[in-house]
Amino acid sequence: MLETFNKLEIGKNGVQFDQFFNTYSQYNDELWAAYRKKEVTKKELTRQRFQLTFNSLEIKGIDALEMNELYLSEMPKQTHLIDGAREVLNYAKSKGYRMFIITNGFKEVQHRKLLNSDLARYFEKIFISEEVKTPKPGREIFEHAVKSSNAKKKLSLMIGDDWDVDIVGAMDFGMEAVFLSPVEESIKNKKNDIRVITSLNELITVL
Repeated sequence: MLETFNKLEIGKNGVQFDQFFNTYSQYNDELWAAYRKKEVTKKELTRQRFQLTFNSLEIKGIDALEMNELYLSEMPKQTHLIDGAREVLNYAKSKGYRMFIITNGFKEVQHRKLLNSDLARYFEKIFISEEVKTPKPGREIFEHAVKSSNAKKKLSLMIGDDWDVDIVGAMDFGMEAVFLSPVEESIKNKKNDIRVITSLNELITVL
């Protein structure tokens, strides 16, 4: 987002990046929640998250869809991984685990992100809600992923960093889950039988 902000010279409007990003994040989160409920379309989400930000901060002269297109082209270029990502993937692969991705992200971004980060080789398939026609946390996408992978639900494990989308979705489907949360206290009272890890490396003790 910072790259996009700078390339479009939004700062010339007298707006600081942090102010822009915080405003955008609020609208983006609200629109993604509506998108998961099928209350807005993908095109409405991608346009409104920027247009509403522009309106709120009184930014003129920038097309919302143009900014979204630039943002989606910049996003896959960011290849920094969270600590422990490659170590955990190598460990899981060495143990013979079959690995898949279930994502609500847009299809034009997800495959490129995996390739650019050199992570595609670890995963057999990526299930994108836009292609499956149902987003997380709907049980349909979990069911589709398990069946398409010829896997067993009881032997499968969902690992995610979004409680409502990843963990609740998996639980509702009847799949075990591990919640990656840097702030363990934030979900302390949500579900006692869900394993919580505060760093990705802790997965090695789970797998």
